[in-house]
Amino acid sequence: MAGNETHAGHGRRLRARLLKDGAGRLADYELLEFLLYGASVRGDTKPLAKRLLRGFGGLPQLLAADPARLAEIEGMGEAGIAVLKAVQSAAQRLAQAEITERPLLTAWQQVLDYCRLKLGHEDTERFHVLYLDRKNRLIADEPQQVGTVDQVAVYPREVVKRALNLGATALILVHNHPSGDPTPSRANIAMTNDVVAAAKPLGVVVHDHVVVARHGVASFRSLGLL
Repeated sequence: MAGNETHAGHGRRLRARLLKDGAGRLADYELLEFLLYGASVRGDTKPLAKRLLRGFGGLPQLLAADPARLAEIEGMGEAGIAVLKAVQSAAQRLAQAEITERPLLTAWQQVLDYCRLKLGHEDTERFHVLYLDRKNRLIADEPQQVGTVDQVAVYPREVVKRALNLGATALILVHNHPSGDPTPSRANIAMTNDVVAAAKPLGVVVHDHVVVARHGVASFRSLGLL
């Protein structure tokens, strides 16, 4: 009982600090500790928080982790996993709100931030397409394929077909490199050229192909590849 009271008191102190000074004043492990405490994870959540951060390499990687991997960690139950995935989803929705209802090409840094938050810490390659209207506003952000740790298959005709179904006139291609290096590969360049070739005759423009990774972002247009 005394142990539970001690943990409860520590949780209340963390809550008071968060409300008084803001979450930005908490260390990553303290913020994670508070989330786990709020999810009613039993016992002292500080060791679990530090173990999670060490195991996954940091808070962004932890939030992006697959629930099955999280469940392998001793002390992590459904409640704790659900809280982490809810935080990830909320962060992504906030970032998407920053680029909705405005021309994306005039909010490019916000677009890059959104792409990194969405895909930059995934441990398998994922390919998304941002479909835009005539004013370059976002119609939809849709996943196309999920691959392995180092490759993903993309079908240009399917990408363009979906653009026509949505009434999109422009695209921004986005995928991640789990290796941490955003440098485009030859396969990335070839695939992009295939999408451009399929889209151009139908009046669909490919504005850019953005590659995101833990250590940066690469833009095909900025690199002169598009």
